[in-house]
Amino acid sequence: MQKIHSDKAPAAIGPYSQAYRAGDFVFTSGQIGIVPETGRPAGEDVAAQAEQAIANLREVLASAGTDFSRVVKTTCFLADMADFKAFNAVYEKHFVSKPARSCFAVKELPMGLRCEIEVVAYLGE
Repeated sequence: MQKIHSDKAPAAIGPYSQAYRAGDFVFTSGQIGIVPETGRPAGEDVAAQAEQAIANLREVLASAGTDFSRVVKTTCFLADMADFKAFNAVYEKHFVSKPARSCFAVKELPMGLRCEIEVVAYLGE
């Protein structure tokens, strides 16, 4: 196993790693809409936060030597299912390969944010 870290994504806000490579797979921790340079939310709405969470994931995946085209599974967490349509509008622009996905409403997310996304990417051939 290999720990994956990107200085271009927010540091973990708890006792965990941004991602791990295990064999031919990369498993990311959930990324939220925090701007790495400021440590603050990218905006108030789910669209701005989803764009930033995806940008953060892009950097973590790049550190692992891969990108969104290799993502096979995503898990998405929303603080409010009323944000589902707006979240999907952002999501579909970036996950064009349409990986398998689960999307859950949760009671609350870190820092009062509206969404969090984690992915599994395949590195094999």
